[in-house]
Amino acid sequence: MRDPNRIYKFCNELARLWSQVPDWRFGQLITNITNDMQSTEFFYIEDDEMMKVMKSCFGEETEE
Repeated sequence: MRDPNRIYKFCNELARLWSQVPDWRFGQLITNITNDMQSTEFFYIEDDEMMKVMKSCFGEETEE
């Protein structure tokens, strides 16, 4: 079973990133982030990988 606490960590980080572009609607945010994913399928990406994509979209470095 996946750690349910990951949900809060992910959502809090999403809120932090989204607050950088407060005029974007949620759909715009997700569309712009997933457009940066190139060939990765959105449905199958793991949460930690999605967070890396999101941070990259906002020009933030990610830890390996």
